[in-house]
Amino acid sequence: MNAHAFRRPEERAETRPALTHEYAPGAPIHDAEALTHDGKAVIRLGDQHYLLRITRQGKLLLTK
Repeated sequence: MNAHAFRRPEERAETRPALTHEYAPGAPIHDAEALTHDGKAVIRLGDQHYLLRITRQGKLLLTK
């Protein structure tokens, strides 16, 4: 676990302009480690909740 994950969201914010990727031009890029706490985050879409986690192999897994 890196110390970056323990900072408040406003302290983790990047000061450089948002980057985009060729997969989704115009969409912001987010650092998965900055979005998670202990490698996990809950993402809400409407009234549904999903678990985003970083696996031991360093991959992202999104489950309902």
